[in-house]
Amino acid sequence: MSLLTLEKRGHVAILTLNRPEAMNALGAPGDGDQVQAVCDQVNADRDIRCVVLTGAGRAFSAGGDVKAMKAREGAFAGNGVTIRDGYRGNIHKVVRSIYGLEVPSIAAVNGAAIGLGCDVACMTDIRIAADTAKFGVTFLKLGLIPGDGGAWLLPRTIGMSRACELLFTGDVIDAATAADWGLVSKVVPAAELMDAALALAEKIALQPPHALRLAKSLLKQGQTTSYDTLMEMSAAAQAIAHLTHDHIEGVDALLEKRQANFTGE
Repeated sequence: MSLLTLEKRGHVAILTLNRPEAMNALGAPGDGDQVQAVCDQVNADRDIRCVVLTGAGRAFSAGGDVKAMKAREGAFAGNGVTIRDGYRGNIHKVVRSIYGLEVPSIAAVNGAAIGLGCDVACMTDIRIAADTAKFGVTFLKLGLIPGDGGAWLLPRTIGMSRACELLFTGDVIDAATAADWGLVSKVVPAAELMDAALALAEKIALQPPHALRLAKSLLKQGQTTSYDTLMEMSAAAQAIAHLTHDHIEGVDALLEKRQANFTGE
């Protein structure tokens, strides 16, 4: 059974972490390759304009496989060098692939998002939580640190003070607190989660696909690059956008006071 399944609905792709019997625990050998293959498929499919990522069953993802840690199996077997290489070649592939999605991504957090699971949610652009969802970066409680890039991304998501509080205490917070801290955009009743996520995804998917991918790239690059560098990137990206048929369609639709029909040309 594949860890990550892909379903297309129009211009929206639904990606589902599909290991419900283990609360969608991550890090088994081959997980990185599977997630990378699916995300590469999404990036190559110009018909896809937005992604919704969710979890099967009652959890979004409980994080790393604690039973495998206890048994020193899979990604957690061998000496320090072997484990390091396992993170680089497997767990890092999971988070890099999701972070590297070229189209806008929405995490529909349906349940527990703990440790690596919380960091995976943070790799998406927008997070919507069910009112039953819980979030935690509980690595220190296991004598570990965020080995998956969470220490880089979490402060950029909720600010350094909140990130420190969440990591240093190991507290698990509810959905309402996550919304208050800016970890999620909104909280909805659990039964309405996918409808809310898909409605947002479909609204995003109405935008011109080439410009949409360029806009996401600029927002991400802007988190780490200099102002002058981003200005040069923006000028180049805008030149590309000006030469698309979708730009002309957008101008015509505005002048004609109608809904634009963007085709990706």
